[in-house]
Amino acid sequence: MSLVKLNIKGISYSQTQNGAYALILSEVDGERKLPIVIGAFEAQSIAIALEKEIKPPRPLTHDLFKSFSDRFKIKIKQVIIHKLVDGVFYSSIICENEQAEEIIDARTSDAIALALRFNAPIFTYKTILDKAGIYLKANPKKEDEEEADEALVADEVFSESAQEVTDYKKLSLQELYNSLDNAVANEDYEKAASIRDEISRREQN
Repeated sequence: MSLVKLNIKGISYSQTQNGAYALILSEVDGERKLPIVIGAFEAQSIAIALEKEIKPPRPLTHDLFKSFSDRFKIKIKQVIIHKLVDGVFYSSIICENEQAEEIIDARTSDAIALALRFNAPIFTYKTILDKAGIYLKANPKKEDEEEADEALVADEVFSESAQEVTDYKKLSLQELYNSLDNAVANEDYEKAASIRDEISRREQN
């Protein structure tokens, strides 16, 4: 299966899920985005790794893992998001120790937090991106602004409030596709991810 390289586009706080964040990945040679809901601790760890100038007073868990790995000469070569089941992404960490390669199962948020610390590339399979990726039309002005900014989008807040969350199970498939188009147009990644997951569940049945 073909692998697609991903970059981290940003992290946004979710108003609809208490303590949840959305990690936005984007394909390197394309315009699709892959939103992944992660916890607050993982979001903080990823944000600190992105912001090179921020150094916590004591090492975080992922920093400790990096120090431990360096001491025992373990390297992370790459991270692969290899499976998507019921809206949950599964990842593997490809490690190397004295030329011996090992594959370790991991939560996607942990795998990405570690990939940043090891400067390891992040990949997913084309089939997963075809299924879960959200296509955004190119906007040159918007792209220029995003390139000028760093990958972390700390002040972006989703527009959908808890009262506006739709019970997507009540919508028809066509209504879901229409809602997905609207969410993508508004760059409301969290809402788009929820609709995408519901569409995937319908199409699997």
